[in-house]
Amino acid sequence: MSGSRHLQAVVLAAGLGTRLTRPLPKSQTQLRDGRTIMRQQVDNLRSVLGTDVRIAVVVGFKATVIMEAHPDLRFAYNELFDSTNTSKSLLRALETSHPGGVLWMNGDVVFDPRVLRHVQPWLERDETFVCVNTEAVGDEEVKYTVDAAGFVDELSKTVEGGLGEAVGINYVSAADKAVLVEELRACGDTDYFERGLETAIARRGTRVVPVDVSMFDVVEVDFEADLTRANLIAPGRLRLDPVGEPGA
Repeated sequence: MSGSRHLQAVVLAAGLGTRLTRPLPKSQTQLRDGRTIMRQQVDNLRSVLGTDVRIAVVVGFKATVIMEAHPDLRFAYNELFDSTNTSKSLLRALETSHPGGVLWMNGDVVFDPRVLRHVQPWLERDETFVCVNTEAVGDEEVKYTVDAAGFVDELSKTVEGGLGEAVGINYVSAADKAVLVEELRACGDTDYFERGLETAIARRGTRVVPVDVSMFDVVEVDFEADLTRANLIAPGRLRLDPVGEPGA
């Protein structure tokens, strides 16, 4: 991937995950195929982007559980995990990232790895994007609208007339990263990272592409019903080629 040779991936997994009522971080919830949510995410990233892709995880709640389960990954710590939201976790990730664009996802997203193949053209062109599902517009989900040129205009849970939902898989280009960092710093502690993207659009003219991934299975696991839906995904739609640990 010549246009994204410096690509790195981040998983945001610092939160308490109270809505799922599990003793462990949501990312460590086991799926029907025996893998945890985070293990399938890591497998997906490596199967599509290569086994040498840099993967960092932002941890907080029960951080050692995640670190011990994934000793092959890099970690950043959000020490204020119990009082801040994803805007500050993403900020920590971007501040400690290597040069180049960053692909990031929420630590509770179960998804078909073909999503990553689908977004490769935007990664190659190093274009900032959010993956969206245009077939659902839930009241409690992050929704979006677009401007006259087709780029994201509004992006939040309170958007009216939303065209679809953000699914929790996103990318910031190398050129836009510094601006996003500044906007995330200005976000309130309880803001979601989408607020940083929205203000970057409104105040700095950042162009964000909504990439439709409605044709693929993607589930953000917030509640038990979401986990049930995730476990209804056919196992063959959660794997590409088998992926081993580096050096295995």
